[in-house]
Amino acid sequence: MTITSGTVRSRTDLCTAIENELTGLIGKRTSAATAYGPDFAHLWTLAGKNVLGGKFVRPLLLMETYDSLQQGNPRQRETAISIAAAIELLHYAFLLHDDVIDGDLVRRGHPNLIGSLLAEAGELPRPDGALHWAQTGGILMGDMLLAATHQAFARADLQHQLRLRLLDLLEHTINETVAGEQLDVGLGDGIVTPELETILMMCGYKTATYTFELPLRAAAALAGADFAVETALATAGKHLGLAFQLQDDLLSTFGDPRRHGKDPFSDLREGKQTAIIAHARSTSSWADIEPFFGLPELSGAEAHHVRRQLTDCGAEGFVQSLISEQMEAFNHLLTSPDSQVPPGARNVLLDLAGQLEGRQS
Repeated sequence: MTITSGTVRSRTDLCTAIENELTGLIGKRTSAATAYGPDFAHLWTLAGKNVLGGKFVRPLLLMETYDSLQQGNPRQRETAISIAAAIELLHYAFLLHDDVIDGDLVRRGHPNLIGSLLAEAGELPRPDGALHWAQTGGILMGDMLLAATHQAFARADLQHQLRLRLLDLLEHTINETVAGEQLDVGLGDGIVTPELETILMMCGYKTATYTFELPLRAAAALAGADFAVETALATAGKHLGLAFQLQDDLLSTFGDPRRHGKDPFSDLREGKQTAIIAHARSTSSWADIEPFFGLPELSGAEAHHVRRQLTDCGAEGFVQSLISEQMEAFNHLLTSPDSQVPPGARNVLLDLAGQLEGRQS
């Protein structure tokens, strides 16, 4: 879908409103944190820089869907922006915990909060240097952002039943995302059997629920839409979310690191169990791939060898076909004659799908 200049202005205005809300949420907590010393306050300063530098995919999805439904009380729009901003805090909380679990110090080519703390601390007389200090900061900041998200939902100026509905959605989202993270680690550590069905379930829990389903359900609830509309939006979000995560796995293995800003072979070095690897296991090429998979000291030449094997055995094409299946189901849900997704919301989702299609980062 072509974005009109009016849509761009609207999206720019939304980004400004979301940034202002986030600035207020973080600024208030940064000021309060000074009572506990400069190191504690610095966590909030670093978090603010990272949160405000995001793409706002989730809050924009919530607000554009909310506006498209046009059933809510106009005075409730300000509350919707507060909820949208809180979902961005939730996103960053999950990223921080994920960075600790994965041992990552960089996101999109720049030091993350943990990497910044590590660099600032310099050398410490510990076997791990300042890594323990830096990762502790990541865990604690993630915890505080989860609390801040819950506070924003709980204090929203809404009718009691709607506030409870949103809090239930928040709890459901956190449960599914944490379950997905546990599955991801269990798969990587060899605790959970790496079957394709389990890997796809993990992708849905870890990405689709909080990136797409939560913003869409929250938008429908805030706009007063029928539950059938909310359910249809959530289902569309699940298809889009799974396609998004599968695409992310492809980029991490086959994409250009200059564009996506990640270590190009980190998934292979970490032994990450993706749909790509699940398919490769079922082919005769696995014997040539397995000795290098999960090898921390994997060299560039070895990694390129593995990548060629993954392409030749059909793993790359297989995952591309999985993405196509999800997108076909997504499009059918939106365009079928009995679709429960209203035209305005349908355009929002088709626009988002167009932005995600063919992305390189």
